[in-house]
Amino acid sequence: MFKEVIHSKSIWLQVALILIGATMPLWLTVERSGLASVLEDLDETPSGSTLMLAAFGLVLLNTIRALPHYLGALLLGDELGDKLQRPWLKVVIPLLIIPLVYAVINGYNSINYYFGGPALFLLVSISILHFLGKGRLRPLFKSILFIQLLFGAQWLDMVLFLTAFGFGGGEISLQVKAAAEALGFGTTLNFYSLVFFLVFVTNATVLGIYLIVSEQRTKMRQDLDIARLDMVESRSGREALHLVHDLKTPLSLMEGLNSLIQMKTKDEDIRQYTQKISASIQSTSDMVSEILYHEKKNWCSLKTFIEYVRANKLSDEPIYQFELEAKETIEIYINKIRMTRALVNLIDNASDAVAGKQDAKVIIATKVSGSNVQIGVKDNGHGISQANINKIWNAGYSTKSHPGVGLTFVKNVVQEHGADLSIESQQGEGTAFWIHLPKERVRDENIDHG
Repeated sequence: MFKEVIHSKSIWLQVALILIGATMPLWLTVERSGLASVLEDLDETPSGSTLMLAAFGLVLLNTIRALPHYLGALLLGDELGDKLQRPWLKVVIPLLIIPLVYAVINGYNSINYYFGGPALFLLVSISILHFLGKGRLRPLFKSILFIQLLFGAQWLDMVLFLTAFGFGGGEISLQVKAAAEALGFGTTLNFYSLVFFLVFVTNATVLGIYLIVSEQRTKMRQDLDIARLDMVESRSGREALHLVHDLKTPLSLMEGLNSLIQMKTKDEDIRQYTQKISASIQSTSDMVSEILYHEKKNWCSLKTFIEYVRANKLSDEPIYQFELEAKETIEIYINKIRMTRALVNLIDNASDAVAGKQDAKVIIATKVSGSNVQIGVKDNGHGISQANINKIWNAGYSTKSHPGVGLTFVKNVVQEHGADLSIESQQGEGTAFWIHLPKERVRDENIDHG
């Protein structure tokens, strides 16, 4: 997991945003932004219009300076919380990083970078966004909401009567507010600042509620689709199980008649035929048992298993290829029916991923790693982004128009066998799913089981 985090491009992009925010006062100065000339005009020829222009320029400058490290910390917390499956990191990481950035800036900057009321308001807003969204708000939506909150919160620095409560304690903010008092525009500046604050915060609140409700409705629709699909599968499954169970009766009758023929005949050719019939009946009976009982497992050679998968799914199309590095005589202890269904699900997904490609390849692979046997399905399709890799195991998640349950089924089957399932994927290069069967379920004299 740590290796996955280190190699994640999106995480390094978020770290870069934080570093840009920490260094921004070095290159986006008051002079370069043009605010210095406005402040000079305010000192030399004070007027209401110049005052409002200075206030707007200061709020905009503070917003642009703060945006990279606030947004970087917010998105970094979201991604690490998801990747490490620690939701509390979504709140803790911004609460740690943002004050740290202020400390770093004040360490090298001669002008005090004031950590006051707006910063505290925004940290509280991050916590509220997380808890109200219950982790369902997408990072893009969170970013849009946060940008509005950030711009609105900066206007609180311009409210004169909030100075005593930690708002607008920076050198330039105090200069603008002093000019407002000297001009007799203190009430006007307070009014416009509070109006801007309320407009942006109210807009962010309304939009946030709408997005949260929309996300919840989407989740409810997915759950409903899954429940409906489960109901259909359950009913179909029960009917199929009844039919399969009923097969036991004719199989038993066939076995009895075959045994009677063996007892009555002395013809060696007929005896050989009846032995083959008996073996086929036993094989069919084992298959019926595997369908009826999930826990039913038998030893099966890799050759037999791959041939069974080929017979159930694979055509002679050139898209399907094989890389069978493991010896075909190696035996694995599996429920052949369910493991085949799991592999067929992976093959179906791989086939969808390469649809339309001229050099499309779906590779069924086997290999030995130490005392374990690995069975994999690889493709050269579009791949899966790092942001979606953790989501693909969730029932209901799908990049197609129907609810995704295939990978959830695969994961359940793999767990039933005491095995592990891993994924290797690069966007634009392809994806590989590997089923790792432990040594307890592998039998071969040339494999080290120590």
